[in-house]
Amino acid sequence: MFGSRLSGALRRAQCRAHHFSTTSTTLSANASKRVIFSGIQPTGILHLGNYLGAISNWVKLQNEATADDDVIFSIVGWHALTLPQNPKELSKSRANMLATLLAFGIDPKKSTVFHQEDNQCHAELAWILSCITPVGKLRRMTTWKARLADSRNANDESEVDESMLNTGLFTYPVLQAADILAYRATHVPVGEDQTQHLELSRDLAENFNRTFNSKKRFFPIPTQLITPCRRVLSLKDPSSKMSKSAPDVSSRILLTDTSSQIERKIKGAVTDSTPGISYDPVNRPGTSNLLSILSACTGETVDQIVPRYEGKGHGHLKKDVAEALECLMKSPREEFHRLQEEQGFLASIAAEGAAKAKERSSKTLKAVREMIGLY
Repeated sequence: MFGSRLSGALRRAQCRAHHFSTTSTTLSANASKRVIFSGIQPTGILHLGNYLGAISNWVKLQNEATADDDVIFSIVGWHALTLPQNPKELSKSRANMLATLLAFGIDPKKSTVFHQEDNQCHAELAWILSCITPVGKLRRMTTWKARLADSRNANDESEVDESMLNTGLFTYPVLQAADILAYRATHVPVGEDQTQHLELSRDLAENFNRTFNSKKRFFPIPTQLITPCRRVLSLKDPSSKMSKSAPDVSSRILLTDTSSQIERKIKGAVTDSTPGISYDPVNRPGTSNLLSILSACTGETVDQIVPRYEGKGHGHLKKDVAEALECLMKSPREEFHRLQEEQGFLASIAAEGAAKAKERSSKTLKAVREMIGLY
């Protein structure tokens, strides 16, 4: 029976929650000291696409970093404010995000993890950088339209205009640059959709160096680490990415979903009426999405998986995908709930992380103040 054969494969994989091929983010043991920084917004429970696109890569970077590397991850609450938030929900989301990062593999002993808003150095440096940022550069930053379109579930970016734009959303790329430069980061693991923002960070670092510190380079020019990202599609509309803002909660697998919720969502996933199982993202996006998810969970390639489905249909595939997802998420999900219930633990981790972040960034800001004359 094929189901039992897949279970055996999963047992051989030992249900490893972080078993993904991310070779392009591997850190060379012989490389010079690196300061690696990235951030994530505390809005909503993360879904499978968030995990495969960011968190699993963060964990790999953390675990492969050398003793000389600094690895820093921030939960960026100030960025969340660029769109309307319910204060009570945002407060809860801050704690949930920290618990999620810890449950899925971020280790405070190996990485600095903290809430952005607990370190005022970010805001101070953002103001200083904004004073050397040409408005024209910000006008060329088009991602604000994508954020508004996503938050409003618009069909495309043509449905949003500048009447919806607030100053914070317009200038948040400068704050993002400050997040990076406050630690004088050398490497930033982000997806290709963030390339434009990182280019601004690089431009501002070079501009500051030229303007205030011509004899030597104070801010390193951060390098983008393109993190390998498995494109996870909506379970209900495989023409679009899995999104936490989509109206139908059945379209996404949340990292906190129970076994029965996972089974129900996968069972209801959109596929097609074509007989058999094959990987064809153009003509069979729903089926191909399930195969990609199964590949991500087991560590096998799609080419290794497909032949085992000869003579079988979507029912078998969905059953195996649900089983593989539960195997991937069970232990982290249990850890997430345990961390939520441990009184004071998350607050203590956040405080320790903020103290480490402040110690490093305050040195940067002290030097910056001296260079610009505020001393």
